[in-house]
Amino acid sequence: MSPAPVIVLVRPQLGENIGKAARAMLNFGLTELRLVSPRDGWPNPSAGPAAAGADLVLERAQVFASLAQAVHDCPRVYATTVRKRGVSKPVVDPAAAAAAIRSAPARSAIVFGPERAGLETEDVALARTIITVPINPEFGSLNLAQAVILCAYEWSKGEALAQPPAEDLLPPAPQEELEGMIAQIEGMLEPRDYFTPHSRATATRLTLRNMLTKPGWNSLEVRTFRGVLSALNRTPRR
Repeated sequence: MSPAPVIVLVRPQLGENIGKAARAMLNFGLTELRLVSPRDGWPNPSAGPAAAGADLVLERAQVFASLAQAVHDCPRVYATTVRKRGVSKPVVDPAAAAAAIRSAPARSAIVFGPERAGLETEDVALARTIITVPINPEFGSLNLAQAVILCAYEWSKGEALAQPPAEDLLPPAPQEELEGMIAQIEGMLEPRDYFTPHSRATATRLTLRNMLTKPGWNSLEVRTFRGVLSALNRTPRR
C-alpha cells in the first residue's frame, strides 16, 4: 500500500490559511504537513482556530527553509498551479494525480504555493508533474484551502474512510393513521365552509388528500401534526 501524500505549503502568508489547509487535510485522512518558510513564522497562533479541531496536523507540521529540503524524501513531487509557466512537464488533474500516488510505492508530495501568486517557476521546476484543474478563464482564483481540499478529496476516494452514519428512518404510518389525520383536517374545515362551492367539494377533497399523502408521513409525524391541529382547534386563552 502506498503511503499517504505529504502536503507542502510553500511560503504561506497567513496562519488562518495554514489552519484551513490542515482542516481540509484531516477531513480526508491526510496528516503530514510541511511548511516552507512561512511568512509569519511557526507556530502561528492564528492557525489553531482556523483548523477547527485539526490540531493533530498542526502539531506534527514540520518547517523547512527551502522546497528542496521539504521534499527531500519524496521521489514523486506534484506542483499545483493554474498556469503552466512555460515549464515542460506532464500535466494531470487531481484525480489522475491521486491514482498515480495510490499506485506508487514511494512517497509523494503535493506542493501548493503562496496565497497571492502561487508557486514560482523555480518551485514548479523542482516537481516531476504539474496538477491543474479546468477553471473559469475569467476568474482562475482558488484559495489555498480550496486547492488542498481538491487534491485531498481525490486521494481519499481510494481510501476506506468512514461514511457519515445513515439516519434510521421510521417506517411509513399505517393507512389508518393517515385516514384519521385527513378526517380530522376535513372535520375542522367543514364548518368553516372550506368545501364550497359544493360542486367542487369532491375535487377539493381529492386534491387535499393527494397533498397530505405525498410526504410519506411516519407515525410520529402524523401524531405531531394531529397535535398541531388539536391545538389550533382549541379556544385561544385570553
